[in-house]
Amino acid sequence: QVQLVESGGGLVQAGGSRRLSCAASGRTFSNYAMAWFRQAPGKEREFVAAISRRGDVTFYRDSVKGRFTISRDNANNTVYLGMNMLKPEDTAVYYCAARGGVPARTNAYDYWGQGTQVTVSS
Repeated sequence: QVQLVESGGGLVQAGGSRRLSCAASGRTFSNYAMAWFRQAPGKEREFVAAISRRGDVTFYRDSVKGRFTISRDNANNTVYLGMNMLKPEDTAVYYCAARGGVPARTNAYDYWGQGTQVTVSS
């Protein structure tokens, strides 16, 4: 099993940047594909980005392509979400997720963090 703890959220002005971190427990972190999801108030949770076990394959939702970058450091059991050119519509609670095998764009992940709030002001 794996436990996930997100950090790095906070307030940022539109057009600014922020990097989120997700620290994972366990010796077998490299066995898991990782992903970021987000949920805005009154909206459903949505997929943001995913990365394969080796970090050689990544997926992004269309609205963040070119602005967000998912990466991982398996030696330190950490996955990151770099966010640039932030927009007010990026405001949400961001969740880290893990699943065995290949990454997915769906909610089919086995483990979830408790989230970190990102607020983008106009």
